Amino acid sequence: MVLLYVAAFLLVSIGIIHSVLGERFVLRRLARLDNLPRLVLGGQEMMVPLLRFAWHITTIAWFGFAAIVALMAHGSLSNVSAAWVVAATFLLCGVISVIASRGRHYSWIIFLVVGLIALYEAAI
Repeated sequence: MVLLYVAAFLLVSIGIIHSVLGERFVLRRLARLDNLPRLVLGGQEMMVPLLRFAWHITTIAWFGFAAIVALMAHGSLSNVSAAWVVAATFLLCGVISVIASRGRHYSWIIFLVVGLIALYEAAI
C-alpha cells in the first residue's frame, strides 16, 4: 500500500517537473525558431500551441494515473471512482485542447466526448 502512495507521488512529481522544465527548456526555445514545420490545417504559428498543449496534456494524463494509483493504495478504487478520474482527466484535456488550438485541433471533440461518457457512467 505504501509503495502505491509513493508511485502516485512520483507520478505527480514527474508531471510537475515535465511541465515546468519542458516549458522552460524545450517549448520556449522551440517558440523562438522560425523554421518549424508548417501544419496542414494551420501555419507555423499553430505549431507552438499544438506542441504546448500536447506536452502539457501528457502531464494531465500522468496526474490522472496518479489519482487512480492513489485510489488503489487507499483501497477505494471502484468503477465509479475510476470513472470520475477518467472524466476529470479527459474533460480537462478537452478544455486545454480547445483553448490552446482555438478549436482547430479536433482532439478536443474526442477528449470531451470521452470525458462526458465517463461522467455519465460515474453519475448513474
